[in-house]
Amino acid sequence: MTTRRLAAILAADVVGFSSMMERDEEGTLARVKALQREVIEPKVKERGGRLVKTTGDGFLCEFSSPVEAVRCALEVQEANKANGESDLLLRMGINLGDIIVEQDGDIYGDGVNVAARLEQLAKPGGISISGPVHDQVEGKVPVSFVSRGEQQVKNITRPVRVYSLATAAEECTDPRALPLPDKPSIAVLSFTNMSSDPIDQLFADGIAEDIITALSHFRGLFVIARNSSFSYRDRAVDIRQVGNELGVRYVLKGSVRRGGQRLRVTGQLIEATSGRHVWADKIEGTVDEIFDVQDKITEQVVGAIQPSLWEAEAERLRPRATESLTAYELYLRATALLEQITKEGIAEAEELLVRATQADPNFGLSFALQAQCYFLRTFQGWSDDIEADHRIAAHLARMALQKSSNDAEVLWRAAFALSAAGDDLYQCLAMLEQALELNPNSAHAWQWYGWCQIYAGSYADAVVSLERARRLSPRDLRAHVTTLGLCACEFYQERFEPAVRLAREAVAQNPRFTSNWRYLVAALAHAGRQAEAEEAARQLKAIDPKASVRSMQGGILKTPRLDLYITGLRKAGLPE
Repeated sequence: MTTRRLAAILAADVVGFSSMMERDEEGTLARVKALQREVIEPKVKERGGRLVKTTGDGFLCEFSSPVEAVRCALEVQEANKANGESDLLLRMGINLGDIIVEQDGDIYGDGVNVAARLEQLAKPGGISISGPVHDQVEGKVPVSFVSRGEQQVKNITRPVRVYSLATAAEECTDPRALPLPDKPSIAVLSFTNMSSDPIDQLFADGIAEDIITALSHFRGLFVIARNSSFSYRDRAVDIRQVGNELGVRYVLKGSVRRGGQRLRVTGQLIEATSGRHVWADKIEGTVDEIFDVQDKITEQVVGAIQPSLWEAEAERLRPRATESLTAYELYLRATALLEQITKEGIAEAEELLVRATQADPNFGLSFALQAQCYFLRTFQGWSDDIEADHRIAAHLARMALQKSSNDAEVLWRAAFALSAAGDDLYQCLAMLEQALELNPNSAHAWQWYGWCQIYAGSYADAVVSLERARRLSPRDLRAHVTTLGLCACEFYQERFEPAVRLAREAVAQNPRFTSNWRYLVAALAHAGRQAEAEEAARQLKAIDPKASVRSMQGGILKTPRLDLYITGLRKAGLPE
């Protein structure tokens, strides 16, 4: 007989257990068993928890209270440190969720799976917790946890809001206190779906995302990227906290109700510093009028913040990407799948985008997103024919440019694919500069501009671009791409220890993105940390069994310092 209940789940394992066993099998087992017997079991019991099972190098516990689970984790880490076990480090993940309890006491379900994924995201000696746990423990434990944004984790459909135990340096600063820009600044939160069908949340997100895009085209505004502002979805948020964490003066929130062909969208513009409502309205119409509704909200928001901007810069709004509601909804579904960066998600996204271009053959953005699918397949090591996929990506990117050559998002996505396919790098840089001229608030355009500057060997300029991307999206699901870019800047200037630190940070932000592991492998090898480099290479192979020096050469641009990168991979023992 099985039962269900809500519980706090703590998952942990020993860092580098396999390599430790290889060096000293009996000694390692004895030390791990002593840790479980003398530290873990007593601490779990003291905090009212239950040790569900041990797995050789790890353990799984259940608690009725997330506060007690976090306190237990802190005490175990502190006791382990006090024992002088400098190389016997634990990673811990804690989640609050629904679990299935078997008759024998074992536990299963998403609540357990998320805890296991959080443990993989934790740094050695660190603790990662989910958003629901953070909401319960904030102010109740004597430590701080720093937001790492939303993370897409394996076998979990929706992104997980992740917090990690603050380092000493992070404890000394308030991560939420970002300074306000020198121009009116705004974040648009994910709109609430008020319809009975949960699938309509994508539609609600699409409305908010298009408003963000429209606002981003105003040079006189500073607009936070979608990936950061949407990280507050499904949370009861304090608008002042949002303003502090994102560094903005204004926050727009709203709701969408879709019933049949009827549509009702409400919006509220709030001054985050004071909580004052600046503007609120309710706009009704039919589903076919959705694009007009978005434009009305944009006009009223800009008019409420700074009326002169609308008259001066309204012409900067991009032409509507598509007038086809069918193509638009297929595009939204594909975008959500692509963000997961899974082999299956990319394949499904491609099918949806083909249907979107059939619904609207002039939908340039859909062609550009298809090109990105092919690029990601080669970059992740999932391509069976890299050269063929590069040719297809380049063809689709050029198709996108033929359809929409003056759309900032088409330009940066096309440059993304063309640069990967080996096209003229300086032409791609020019396309990105045009995209940023059209939309100076595009965090993704700044992000890829930084990467193309890396490929051109302009490391100082790349750092400026990547930091700009980070400021526009401080809680981004794709933060690891920016972090990895900063790592590459250090790596190619042969500053290997900072490169290792940034590569580890990128891996923590997204452990499934193979490039994060590749740079970690190469940086560790060049830093003279051979055992760690070999262990990182083994973890890379676990994610991508086909990883080899040859596949790495085919999956990345020919940078000026490509030899340095390839040499590092070889030093770590990656097969040819």
